[in-house]
Amino acid sequence: MFRRVWKHKSKAKKKAHRPPITKAIVMLIQQMYHENRGWGAERIHGELLKLGIEVGPTTILKYIRLARGPRTPKQSWATFLRNHAHQIWACDFLQTYDAFFRAMFIFVIIELKSRRVVHFAVTRNPSDPWVAQQLRNATPFGEAPRFLIRDNDCKYGASFAQVAKGAHIEVLRTPIGAPKANAICERFLGSLRRECLDYFLLPNERHFHRVIKEYVAYFNHARPHQGIEQRIPCQQESLPQTGRIVSHPVLGGIHHDYRRKAA
Repeated sequence: MFRRVWKHKSKAKKKAHRPPITKAIVMLIQQMYHENRGWGAERIHGELLKLGIEVGPTTILKYIRLARGPRTPKQSWATFLRNHAHQIWACDFLQTYDAFFRAMFIFVIIELKSRRVVHFAVTRNPSDPWVAQQLRNATPFGEAPRFLIRDNDCKYGASFAQVAKGAHIEVLRTPIGAPKANAICERFLGSLRRECLDYFLLPNERHFHRVIKEYVAYFNHARPHQGIEQRIPCQQESLPQTGRIVSHPVLGGIHHDYRRKAA
């Protein structure tokens, strides 16, 4: 009897002092959590008070746990790349072979937000001073990103680190055995191999540089990219929507660039 009486009183008290929150507020709490993964219950509590909505931190935490799922509340690597893409470059090496089965190394730097290839170079002997010089060539007149992603290759040595420090670039090293941490640069190297190098037998560095230069120009100025909603990396003005369509062969006709010719 006493148990039933106190149970009834506690329910009445709960109804009197803790009215249920509306579905709109629940959705707002979950929206704040999804858009700001670093926020906890107290931070969201303060944001709601700023909006004139009074919800206790315990209640907020309950709905955060429902929305959290298996993911951690900390900012993920993908979120970091998405938020700072305009300030991040990524670099990597592609090892291939010439017509005489001699190793050739292609060094590439790409901007994450626009997918623009910033710089490339070809060599048979990639040393630390050579890689440092390529970074120096890619950042003239202080044109440097805030972050630069690289792997743990031994080609990046003290000289490379010194040049990056002098240009005020923070170098981010990817974890070992995690190629997706540098996925955009890896994707370009795969496209370079599949769409360009697999079609040629090139005898020396000069031929490699000439062919890759033509492909990079096509990649930057003519090739739409799925990752940026089919835009062109270096497209600065709107393309004409009327006029006769003409095609320009790229790499001897392996690819074609289709444009409208102004009347």
